[in-house]
Amino acid sequence: MRRLPACFAALLLLVCTAARPDTLRVAGNFPAQHSSSVAMKAFGEEVQAKSGGQLQVELFPAMQQGGAQDNVEQVRRGELFMTWVATAYLSRTVPEFSALSIPFLFTDRHKAFAVVDGSVGGLLGERLAAKGFVPLGFMELGPRQLTSQRPVRSMADFNGLKLRLQPDDIHLASFKALGATPVTMDIKEVYGALQSGALDAQENPFAVIRDRNFDKVQKYLANTSHFFDFIVLVANKQRFDALTPAQREIVKSAAAHAVSAQRTAAAAEDIGAIVELTNRGMSLEPVSPSLRTQMRKATEGVVDTVRQRAGKDLVEAVLAAAH
Repeated sequence: MRRLPACFAALLLLVCTAARPDTLRVAGNFPAQHSSSVAMKAFGEEVQAKSGGQLQVELFPAMQQGGAQDNVEQVRRGELFMTWVATAYLSRTVPEFSALSIPFLFTDRHKAFAVVDGSVGGLLGERLAAKGFVPLGFMELGPRQLTSQRPVRSMADFNGLKLRLQPDDIHLASFKALGATPVTMDIKEVYGALQSGALDAQENPFAVIRDRNFDKVQKYLANTSHFFDFIVLVANKQRFDALTPAQREIVKSAAAHAVSAQRTAAAAEDIGAIVELTNRGMSLEPVSPSLRTQMRKATEGVVDTVRQRAGKDLVEAVLAAAH
């Protein structure tokens, strides 16, 4: 059997290597039916179609690859190409993200997105890049609301309230300032803790409360809207940079389409989830203007903690952009 000349053998190897699809493993902790997971499914389909199959996306929603903090670390190490994750889970690695957790910072979603889509988002992107990540957009997780086993109608009702929070120091400081007893806990453990009475309360956007069936173990729902939360799409910088320029553009374009579609879906879902939760039997306890004012006042000092954690300049930029 004749051997190919070395130059032809090298060319054949190059062609075969170029033809081999690159698999992008993407994981998240949101349920498959959540608007973010639906949008990421469309992201994967677009990447595969636009790349002619050269980029294959394996999608793992619903904590199939571990919890949110696990996914962040897996992306940082390059074991996952990408994750979509709440900002609280990025703040441990990139503390500047705590600047978005100032209580009662955003009065509506339009102002919230104006902040992250502008210069503040650029500054946060620089911090992410320094830690080995590439930001690919901000989705909506939404205003966070309180559920409880007993009604919360006054500041006194927060005293000693045992509630689950995400692992964000600013979130914890905010509820301590309200007089509550906050604890961090993996989301998959929250239902059982509420059911057993180990927790009195938890807080999440309406759609997450619905998708996690917390209405079965919580009676009261209060529209506190104490934080507006984002879902950040982040990829491993080294793996992203290893893609061809055309492939990088395909990924960025698909991510932008996913973000846009999810924001639209999330806004509608937020309203629909309230209706469904009350239809399931939860009692909606609207927060009175006086209670909201008292909550704002009680948490005013938290911004100083945010300045220490995220940096004074960034916090001032966030505050200026949000008002």
